[in-house]
Amino acid sequence: MKFKVIGAGLAGVEAAWQIAEAGYPVELYEMKGIKRSPAHKTDLFAELVCSNSLKASRLESAAGLLKEEMFLLGSLTVPVARGCAVPAGGALAVDRDIFSQQITDKIKSHKNIKVINKVVDTIDSDDDTITIVATGPLTDGVLAENIKSLVGEYLSFYDAAAPIVTAESVDMSKAFGASRYERGGEDDYINCPFNKAEYESFINELINAEGAVVHDFDVYEGCMPIEKLAKRGLDAPRFGPMKPVGLIDPNTNHRPWACVQLRRENSKGTMFNLVGFQTNLKFGEQKRVFSMIPGLENAEFVRYGVMHRNSFLDSPRLLNADFSLRKNKNIFFAGQITGVEGYMESAASGIIAGINAVRYLQGKSEFVPDTDTMIGALCDYISDKSVKNFQPMGANFGVLPPIEPKIRDKKERYKALADRALASLMNSVETKD
Repeated sequence: MKFKVIGAGLAGVEAAWQIAEAGYPVELYEMKGIKRSPAHKTDLFAELVCSNSLKASRLESAAGLLKEEMFLLGSLTVPVARGCAVPAGGALAVDRDIFSQQITDKIKSHKNIKVINKVVDTIDSDDDTITIVATGPLTDGVLAENIKSLVGEYLSFYDAAAPIVTAESVDMSKAFGASRYERGGEDDYINCPFNKAEYESFINELINAEGAVVHDFDVYEGCMPIEKLAKRGLDAPRFGPMKPVGLIDPNTNHRPWACVQLRRENSKGTMFNLVGFQTNLKFGEQKRVFSMIPGLENAEFVRYGVMHRNSFLDSPRLLNADFSLRKNKNIFFAGQITGVEGYMESAASGIIAGINAVRYLQGKSEFVPDTDTMIGALCDYISDKSVKNFQPMGANFGVLPPIEPKIRDKKERYKALADRALASLMNSVETKD
């Protein structure tokens, strides 16, 4: 049986590295040198196509915790990044050319890794090959069609996502739990009610907010942004996603003038998305404008809305927590195509896929860190069958089970979450075999 990794981005190199370091030969297929996606500029591996920042370094941050967990699992990218860091305050930013060059050199010089420059159009489903597909968010063409034939109608080609907030940051003295016309439980939706003055002020800021730059390879026309809907007329949103019908505000005993509904994002109920609020506003503008929604004045946004070209699987319908395909355990996916969002999140998924590809060959049970770790929580999110309308997710403290009793100070709470996660991961590593 042989190992095959398709794609030498952050996820692919981590997956190949885990397999090679475990002592097994692996073929790493990369199309660069023959073909590039619209986003890529060089032929180097693990190319950082946007920012050169890998986000925060401190352990008391979701991004910092993720990187430390990756380091403990034998990451290739984290120590290289730390070795070519550039000054960036509290963030881990890198010289992108040095970073990608060093990753490329390490991969090409590893005795167990064979790099094959080739455009891969099909995925082996035979029992003699363990394949990890790490082809990134711009996967298209014949390969995308082949993946679609493999997984059915569970491959999306656009990412039109609404913002997500933590449940505990919503001011429930203003918001209330209810389903329209009482069809369902009170915890199905959180409702943020507007009076007329609040609504008109919100719409004015919404239509005048600054939008993000749209690139020629990430234009999305299939879903209307909330700001575009608002520009059609003052009442357009409140006859659309902000309609108040079927709801009674318990604070007034009347129907609100308008209402934003928040819907559960995960089975634990720790995160909620803003229903119908797909948007192309800049992230800072989303924070400013959406914080005007009653009950969200101090909301913690764990993901902002996006609208761009992005191929990703409906992973909760397809993947196990170890990133293997449920119906073909010898096929794994890794990276942004699985619905993890971000440089290091993609790399982390590659680590888990690589570790478990080896374990599959060895006949061992899957290794997935507990859900109180950042990596384990992301594995759980992409495989959680209760997640509907699946959208990509990056590292954030909202995916972790809350600390009990609740710690009110955010900095102290995040430190406690990080300490718990690292202790849990170390225990998982020590007991995994």
